[in-house]
Amino acid sequence: MRGTVGNLQHLNELRQHGKMNWSVNEQAWAAQPLDIVEALAHEGFAEYKREVTRSRRDRPPTGGVWQGLNSQTGAVASAIWVQRAAGAEPIVFIDIDGEPLDGEPRELPGDWTRDVA
Repeated sequence: MRGTVGNLQHLNELRQHGKMNWSVNEQAWAAQPLDIVEALAHEGFAEYKREVTRSRRDRPPTGGVWQGLNSQTGAVASAIWVQRAAGAEPIVFIDIDGEPLDGEPRELPGDWTRDVA
């Protein structure tokens, strides 16, 4: 089930403080990748892969991927980000155990996305 990943307190805090906003047009989160990665790490996901892409070696990254493993549950979290035009926040796709974490409104009990506008 999309978006229902249990209690992700640190991601919720990013969203509640306006540091992570759902973009309907991109179907992704507008956020700083480092904020997302740090929140996932605080949720218990230990980094095991991090890669960045660049158009040239002398340019800043244009995107990247991060994956973490929760050794207690065996769950895998992934964050893939793409840098948008100058001045716009990157878009970040978040996936936990193969399930996309989106910002579509839900009416499910305990679903952390139910109050996203």
